[in-house]
Amino acid sequence: MSRHLLIKLVMLAVIFTGSTPSIAAESAKTEDYTPTESFSDWLEQFKIDARTAGITPTTIETALGSIEPIPRVIELDRKQPEFSLTFREYLNNVGSDDRIARGKRKLAEHRKLLNRVSAKYGVPPQVIVALWAVETDFGRLTGGFEVIPALATLAHDGRRSNFFRQELINALTIIDQGHISAANMIGSWAGAMGQCQFMPSSFLNAAVDDNHDGRKDIWKTQSDVFASAANLMRRNGWVKGRIWGRPVLLPDAFDMTLVGHETSKTLAEWQTIGVRRSGGRDLPRVDITGSIIMPAGADGPAFLVYENFRAILKWNRSDFFALTVGYLSDRISGKKTVMFLK
Repeated sequence: MSRHLLIKLVMLAVIFTGSTPSIAAESAKTEDYTPTESFSDWLEQFKIDARTAGITPTTIETALGSIEPIPRVIELDRKQPEFSLTFREYLNNVGSDDRIARGKRKLAEHRKLLNRVSAKYGVPPQVIVALWAVETDFGRLTGGFEVIPALATLAHDGRRSNFFRQELINALTIIDQGHISAANMIGSWAGAMGQCQFMPSSFLNAAVDDNHDGRKDIWKTQSDVFASAANLMRRNGWVKGRIWGRPVLLPDAFDMTLVGHETSKTLAEWQTIGVRRSGGRDLPRVDITGSIIMPAGADGPAFLVYENFRAILKWNRSDFFALTVGYLSDRISGKKTVMFLK
């Protein structure tokens, strides 16, 4: 596989796995599984279970009445490539200069709406735009699968049947609530939906009807998209007025056992150890804690990350993803963040 093709595949994986990055990783590590019953038999039993779960007969018949499994979904689940991009390659592609420039234009274009949403949820406009950029390239790439049959395919398949079965119930609940029809519920092969790529569970947890039209529309209504993303970040623990983190310089004799999310120290403690900001400046005199992470290993860049970085990680449990969102948000807002300090 060429490096160029691998980069494209990683980009698509970032876009189409949404706020559940473990779906791809865990599925790729699971052995093949052959369902013990036919899809039609499974579906009939699932319809009974959906009715028991409170889904209306009308939604069950409309959404599930004539669906068939999607072989392409199983193929994508089974044959995901083993990603091996370095952090620099990932950042240069997912957080490219072109995407930064387009992010700045989107920030300006939607400034009034973003400021209003930010004031309500406490999440900066540039962070909302950065998440939008990484998830779907500003709403351009939202997936091409009907979510109900895709989730049903994965729930029947059995590799993560319990997870996808519950997400299918969640998706039917969304339809039952009148937010979207089954035919228009489009997303990724794994069920991530809309411009912010929410799994159905994330939708039920955080989606917002910002324009008060009675529907939470993360597919086409921009105010709902931005408000939903900001609301999820707030629920994830975003702290208003704080940054995500920063690149830092480590002392020559730095104890590498301190690297990782498991170790958290105050900025004063990191300062005493010898950690410094870019250019060698002292760390801020702020009473907060942070962790040192080095996503490219001992010879790569180091970052001191705070509570808001962990909030991004709850959206997508990948240091590469969270660092790129942080970097994009900085650059979109005009900061000249340099991720690879010398």
